[in-house]
Amino acid sequence: MSRRAELVLALLGAAAVVLLSWAVPWLRFVLTIALAKGVAVLGILLLLRAGQVSFGHALYLALAAYMAAFGASRIPDTLLLLPLAGIVAAAAGLAIGLFVSRYRGIFFGMLNLALSMVFYSLLEKFYAVTRGADGLRVPATTFGGAALSAEGQSWAMLCVALIAAFGSGAFVKVYLASPLGSALSAVKTRETRLEFMGVPARLVLLAAYVLSAFLAGIGGVIVALSTRHVTPALAYWTTSGELVFIAVLGGAGGVLGPFLGAAAYELTRVYAAALVAEAWQMALGAVLLLVILFAPGGLWGMGQALAARRRPA
Repeated sequence: MSRRAELVLALLGAAAVVLLSWAVPWLRFVLTIALAKGVAVLGILLLLRAGQVSFGHALYLALAAYMAAFGASRIPDTLLLLPLAGIVAAAAGLAIGLFVSRYRGIFFGMLNLALSMVFYSLLEKFYAVTRGADGLRVPATTFGGAALSAEGQSWAMLCVALIAAFGSGAFVKVYLASPLGSALSAVKTRETRLEFMGVPARLVLLAAYVLSAFLAGIGGVIVALSTRHVTPALAYWTTSGELVFIAVLGGAGGVLGPFLGAAAYELTRVYAAALVAEAWQMALGAVLLLVILFAPGGLWGMGQALAARRRPA
């Protein structure tokens, strides 16, 4: 699909988000969280291009969320807090990535999972600092120095999430088209040949890993500032599983896939929880099973296939 077509679809999607948020006010929060998770899943997409799956990226989402909770009282402006917490997550990704980028396959995934669970345990145990399972309340923040009402703040967070989604999506698309991004596919299929060409595969993966940590951090800040509450559950393995679930559901073929998957995931979860409160996980599992069986490329791949059928020969 051409860049122009993707841009048109992205703009139509943004318009649909704003329209739904205006028509159904309670969906505003759900769609903001979906956009935040879509930004985080863009990082998973980068790693999938290299053939690696991280089952512990909730670590960076939770780290940035807690940084927002601690920092909101000292840096109360969202426009400053958002990039700072993302940079902290990227710095943690660099420190951890220097270690995990040596490994591939199941070892890569399990090491990320183990480190995420260590962080989860620290959040649980240091009650005096983190309040354990009770979590921390996130103070209200300003936007460019302006304090807003509850209604205005929810709209402002939606706008921030939309801007973050557009910015991160555009950057990831450019990154994947660059030589460094193109080398990710070679890490997956021809790593030895990549090394023979003088391109260190470990550094290629490390760069993608740090960027993925930054994106997860940006998503974590938006989640924290939208929910106004953070708990250790943000670092639990189920949260990492959600991100991978969304990546599979949306499809890794394009930058719009993570946002399609996140919107479908959040809306399915909300409506399934309302209709079958005790079996909403089964509904999500059924959706994922159908996608795997009938649309291996995810929702984005399914959309591309339908568009290709309608295109004249």
